[in-house]
Amino acid sequence: MTTMPATETLLTLDGATVRFGAVTALRDVGLQLRRGDRLALVGANGSGKTTLLRVLNGLLPPSEGRRELHRLRGSGRWPVAAMLFQRPFLLHLSVWRNLMLALWLGGVPRAARRTRGLDALTRVGLQATADRPARALSGGQQQRLALARAWALQPDILFLDEPTASLDPSAKREVEALIDDFARAGMTLVMSTHNLGQVKRLATRVAYLEAGRLVVDRPVDQFFNDALPPEAAQFLKGELPWT
Repeated sequence: MTTMPATETLLTLDGATVRFGAVTALRDVGLQLRRGDRLALVGANGSGKTTLLRVLNGLLPPSEGRRELHRLRGSGRWPVAAMLFQRPFLLHLSVWRNLMLALWLGGVPRAARRTRGLDALTRVGLQATADRPARALSGGQQQRLALARAWALQPDILFLDEPTASLDPSAKREVEALIDDFARAGMTLVMSTHNLGQVKRLATRVAYLEAGRLVVDRPVDQFFNDALPPEAAQFLKGELPWT
């Protein structure tokens, strides 16, 4: 797997805690996201993966602690982020209009929208569907359209929440291939997933959460091959019973 050197810090969480009333969904999480990372968030249902993903993306402010973005070296600009959900929200419009609306909302200048849109549809193999209703596409095509919307924004960081969970095996392979292509082109990835095979194929780093706590944060090879804390080892044994 080819990756960029993960040297430049793009985002930092320090003591991030999230509470929903009496429920603590995230507990004192500290984490750095670096350029070139392919970070997979794993853990059982309710462990805090989606909450952490939303805090990292800035969609959910922490109840305690801080989230800090870091300006990019050279340009001095803030990192651009995009997010892909398990079930993409598409309007009752054509593929093309859904894409153009996303670029408008993303602040892309009018003069650049058409070129970016065409490039994005070509990148995901949907150029022939531009005039079709977006909601008439298959599940895999809809997720590829969501990836096109994200890619067209030219993000530095792409957040993905269970991006292939509802797809059939063929569509899953297509979407995984696109995600891998984006990462190889320089995009930093953060992905929540229950699919440990997908973690092995796509990730370079794994964060294991349990009851809102960040228990393990390791390179992918060390996560699968080295000794783990008991709760993480039990999770891995349950998911991969031959380990």
